[in-house]
Amino acid sequence: MSTTHTHVIGGPPNVAWEEVHESEDFQELRGRLRRFIFPVTALFLAWYLLYVVVADYAHEFMSTKLFGNITVGLVFGLLQFASTFVITWLYMRYANRRLDPIAEKIRADVERESA
Repeated sequence: MSTTHTHVIGGPPNVAWEEVHESEDFQELRGRLRRFIFPVTALFLAWYLLYVVVADYAHEFMSTKLFGNITVGLVFGLLQFASTFVITWLYMRYANRRLDPIAEKIRADVERESA
């Protein structure tokens, strides 16, 4: 792969982006991101699939009234929204602690090299 200096729109000029991409810090950043994203995505998709399957095959269970007109299906559906907010909060927390420090280091290195 060439290590030519190319300009990235919005990025500093004269930076060898291939070298940045192949750096140990960048690889660590990608690994940390993947260690969060892949399992959480799989869990969320399994949780959503469970909702769809139960809604399709367990009509009686989903229509069970918990109180008033509130059914298991309604609560299950609302929990889908709640889980989205929980995942967002967990990602923000993870990114602030585990991703942002290394991303800031990479940014500082790139800016220092391009100066």
